[in-house]
Amino acid sequence: MKKLTYFIDEGNGHFEPLYEYTSATVGIDEFYARQLCTYFVIKGNQYELVSNEMSGEDEILVVVDRGRNYSGMDEKNYRGLGIHVEFRKHQERDNYKLLSTVGCKTHLDVIRYLLKDVTDIPEIGQMAVKSTEIDEDRGVYVLYVQDLQENAME
Repeated sequence: MKKLTYFIDEGNGHFEPLYEYTSATVGIDEFYARQLCTYFVIKGNQYELVSNEMSGEDEILVVVDRGRNYSGMDEKNYRGLGIHVEFRKHQERDNYKLLSTVGCKTHLDVIRYLLKDVTDIPEIGQMAVKSTEIDEDRGVYVLYVQDLQENAME
């Protein structure tokens, strides 16, 4: 893998490059972690992953623009503070309340969380993962979760 590129699907078969990472600037483990995120936040906008593709040595993530990403009251910027994962309630009515944060030594630690349908949140216990996000603006991975009972009702 040499590079990972996000492309915006603008419809009618038109794809516009959004952002690119090279293996020289981020590790392969970060390439994989990014590919596991349902949403990508950058420059104040939110994008939803619709396709994860491979082309030779390149990784391609196709996203659609979901519009402005509005900040929550308890959002923290983690830039320069290492790798972190936030766990937030998956409910807009609760303003996506922050439940917990964990620091990770590597992106492989992050991948362990991103792969799960049910995750164990420190001091809280098990919860169902509804979606995952890499917030480039704040430098953090986010898992949106709900109670296991809520998940069983869907």
